[in-house]
Amino acid sequence: MTAVDSGVGSEAGPAHAILLNDRASKWLGIEVLEVADGHVVIAMTLREEMMNGFGSTHGGMIFAFADSAFAMACNPPGGDGDSVTVASGVDINFLTPTHTGQRITAVATLRQQQGRSGLYDVQVFTGDADSPTVVAEFRGRSRTIPKKHPH
Repeated sequence: MTAVDSGVGSEAGPAHAILLNDRASKWLGIEVLEVADGHVVIAMTLREEMMNGFGSTHGGMIFAFADSAFAMACNPPGGDGDSVTVASGVDINFLTPTHTGQRITAVATLRQQQGRSGLYDVQVFTGDADSPTVVAEFRGRSRTIPKKHPH
C-alpha cells in the first residue's frame, strides 16, 4: 500500500490527497488505514450525533462513509491535478444496523475500468477481521472528467 505525505489520515498511517479539503469526511472522523490506486480501507467510530430517531445509525452516515471510500478508491492517492473522478451513480443496500460507539470499516475496490468509466465495490462492516459483520454493500459507477481550474 502507498502512503501519501499529505498530512491527512491517521497520525502514523497513510493519507489521501482528496481529504485535504474534504470537510465532510473530516467531520465524520474518517481514518485512512490503507491506500493504493483503485483500493482504500478507511474506518470511523460512530458518534451519538450520527444516530437516527430509532437509535441506530442514520443511513445517510453509512452512505457518506462508503461514498468517501469510493471517492478515494477512484482518485489517485497523490492526486494528478488534471482530472477528477466522480460518481455517475451508486446503489447501496443496508444489511445490519449499527449503534453509537461501534467502529466501522469500509473496503473500496476497483472492479472494472473502461476508458473514463469505472465500477467500484465498497463493503462496510463492523467487528474485527476474524469475524466481521457486513453493515452495507455499496456499488459505485464513476466517470473521470477534466478538473476545472479557477480563473
